[in-house]
Amino acid sequence: MAGDVDGKYRGRDLKVHPANGFTPYTVFSLWDTFRGLHPLFTIIEQKRTTDIINTFLQQHKESGRLPMWELSANETNCMIGFHSVSVIADAMTKGISGFDKNAIYESMLAASNYTSWNIPTFNKNNFVQIDDESESVSKTLEYAYDNWCIAQVAKKLNKKPDYDLYMKRAQAYKNVYDKKTGFMRPRKNGNWLSPFEPREVNNHFTEANSWQYSFFVPQDVSGLVKLMGGEKRFEQKLDDLFSAKSETEGRTQADITGLIGQYAHGNEPSHHMAYLYNYVSKPQKTQEKIYQILTEFYKNNPDGLIGNEDCGQMSAWYVLSSMGFYQVCPGKAEYTIGSPLFDNVKIHLENGKTFEISKKNPTTTFQYIQSSSINGKLSNSSILSHSTILAGGKLEFIMQEKLDDKNLFGKSALLRPSTNITTKQIIQVPVIITPAKLTDTEKTISIEHPNPKVKLVYTIDGSEPKANSKIYTGPFTSDSSITIKAKAILNLESSSVTTANAHRKPNNWKVAIQSTYNKQYDAGGDEGIIDGQHATVNWRSGGWQGYQSQDFNCIVDLGKVTPIQYVTAEFLQDTRSWILYPKQVSYEISEDGINYKPFGVIENGVAADDYNLQMRTFLHNNVVKSNARYVKIKATNFGKLPDWHQGNGGDAFIFIDEIEVR
Repeated sequence: MAGDVDGKYRGRDLKVHPANGFTPYTVFSLWDTFRGLHPLFTIIEQKRTTDIINTFLQQHKESGRLPMWELSANETNCMIGFHSVSVIADAMTKGISGFDKNAIYESMLAASNYTSWNIPTFNKNNFVQIDDESESVSKTLEYAYDNWCIAQVAKKLNKKPDYDLYMKRAQAYKNVYDKKTGFMRPRKNGNWLSPFEPREVNNHFTEANSWQYSFFVPQDVSGLVKLMGGEKRFEQKLDDLFSAKSETEGRTQADITGLIGQYAHGNEPSHHMAYLYNYVSKPQKTQEKIYQILTEFYKNNPDGLIGNEDCGQMSAWYVLSSMGFYQVCPGKAEYTIGSPLFDNVKIHLENGKTFEISKKNPTTTFQYIQSSSINGKLSNSSILSHSTILAGGKLEFIMQEKLDDKNLFGKSALLRPSTNITTKQIIQVPVIITPAKLTDTEKTISIEHPNPKVKLVYTIDGSEPKANSKIYTGPFTSDSSITIKAKAILNLESSSVTTANAHRKPNNWKVAIQSTYNKQYDAGGDEGIIDGQHATVNWRSGGWQGYQSQDFNCIVDLGKVTPIQYVTAEFLQDTRSWILYPKQVSYEISEDGINYKPFGVIENGVAADDYNLQMRTFLHNNVVKSNARYVKIKATNFGKLPDWHQGNGGDAFIFIDEIEVR
């Protein structure tokens, strides 16, 4: 609760308000709790759910925003997505009321049009690239789901144009699915990020990797199955998820725990995955995995959770799953059945009714569900509707230790869950392949699409392609920097636009880097620091080279002896992220590459505890010109992080981008 005993609370405008007609709440870890905790509340805490949604509405009135991760009247802006809309849509599709539906709908629309986190880019292009935003794959997938949630409310309120728009956005996941690798893959400059390793934890996913996000399409599992090649291949992909090597690559991520293969139960993106076997008529595999997770990852000890509780989500998963079901897609008022842990469970509902779940022939070891009945009538469905629970009654499972041919539970299409977007299908966006940098020998550009039946049209002047734009018939070349925009057309329908920039390197310099950059921060390769393209403060987009626990050293070869007057190098500081300006930068010059002489030294002068995200050009400008062909640059690393830093004792990074010599 956020209210005091007198019913007053501090609002998002930091003023004190009376709570008229509702109990205010706080601490909304929505990226976590929309998945399991809030669906659980719709069963056992319906009045509280109404109060929570009225709290959402008040926060929107007071601040112009629904909560993202609100804490004591403060928006922390932590995590991603706008998952308040999931909580609202789930409640409304389950018949929970007591709030102004039209007002809450307007707040949902506002959330989908926030101007931060590149939501406008997503709305325009139906996906987000690395170039646009960090954690681009996760944001594309979660924005797509959130838009689907809004579509469900639009449907209930008879907002047909809105419904069509949001269902189109709900299919955006297709634009980050790479058919060649079979994974959700980051998009960069119109192409796919390369090299790509699905086990790598990096800045393109939220506390996860591609394995742990490639199954996040709860709103259209049928569409995902189709993308992945059909039910058998989808089943195999799930098998591969649970049997893959558990080691991850890339950066260390403390949240990725509780691993079965690459399934990570200790963090929320994986929580629905074991239930996906039900969607392809393999409920026995769901039951096996759910029982394993329930019995191995939850212990009656102080450290009994395999991951961060995250405001109730880890426990909510256990409560739901131990009763025997879970909601894969909040916003669709049904659950799918897993493996009931207890012999008998009774849910005492707020409407005065009781819903009972029991097992017949139970043992103390794992068993499969042989069959099921609801109120004495044979069911055999792995679907459990919300309305069935609220009506009260009894769900009974007949258990058996081994599978046999008589086991029909959840096997047919009518007996298994599904989510399926049946509205107008979007066309995936094209892939534009350009050289890292245009040169005399590297200047070929090509456009690809997974569907050979589409017509590809494009422009090279930065204008938006239209149906009558130039048709792509094969690779083409360019000698100068251009912006390519392309889209796919099929049956008078067109995809969103893919944009790529092909840059002509402004010089013929070469660089010999004598340090080793982190492969996640490579600026596109060695020559990324002399290519004429300047990085921005959004360092997660890949424009910087990052060097940890070492100095930066390189030699730039200008190709010929040239009179020069100044040398510059750009560096970045983001102290919270362990990225600090070098202590000093020194420049030396040489005509022959053997004998060097000093050209200038620049001391840093910016405090390490200056937490502003900032860039600085370390410039040395001579009064007179000096002849040089080779320029040696050394940036001295800050070293160990000091005691006042939260990462004290860790090794600082140097981030460098563009070197200029004139």
